[in-house]
Amino acid sequence: MKRLLWIGLCALVAAGAQGAPNDQPRTLTVTGQGIAKAAPDEANFSTGVVSQGANANQALAANSRAMNALFATLKRLGVPDKNIQTSDLSLSPQYQTCKPGAVCPQRIVGYQVSNNVTVTVALDKAGSVLDALVGSGSNQIGGIGFSIHDTKPLQAEARQDAVKDALDKAKLYADAAGVKLGPIQSIQEGGGVEPPRPMFRAMAGLMEDKAVPVAGGEESVDASVSITWIIQ
Repeated sequence: MKRLLWIGLCALVAAGAQGAPNDQPRTLTVTGQGIAKAAPDEANFSTGVVSQGANANQALAANSRAMNALFATLKRLGVPDKNIQTSDLSLSPQYQTCKPGAVCPQRIVGYQVSNNVTVTVALDKAGSVLDALVGSGSNQIGGIGFSIHDTKPLQAEARQDAVKDALDKAKLYADAAGVKLGPIQSIQEGGGVEPPRPMFRAMAGLMEDKAVPVAGGEESVDASVSITWIIQ
């Protein structure tokens, strides 16, 4: 009998332990968003030369002369070597074209060389640089994009806005729920640089009248933060 009573008492103690209230603190987790915007100060674009020749050697020689002139122009304009990077170099045969509906043998009639570089320059010089490149023989320009050289100040501003946004939301939720915010339990960060937002503006004050017009638009840096408070 005593043994049965002991077993029953143990079972009651175990059941009481399982039914005890959870000691984990109550928490509130809120995500805040922040964004900072500024005009970009750099432009990057692809420029190069397409050349043809009766044979591969002629096409390569013509392209090399043209690219050397392009590199000389960039150097004269003060573009550092680190801001110039080859992005494409190709040699391909050119075949004779047939009239619509006609049947003709596939025959090589020449060769084509394409050589392109990606260039990064200060935005206020982009128009004049593009103009000079075309004047020096570049017949391929494209893929223009914009960036901010130093994003740290904008990132700091976006982070501050994200924390303020999270705090405002947390206070709103706590008031609505009739609770009070306690100490912060954890903070986790996310976020990054958004693609350029083309809000075209006049650049006449930054570039020469005869330069290629370029509109840098606006660049955005965003930040995201998740904060957890203990609630009272």
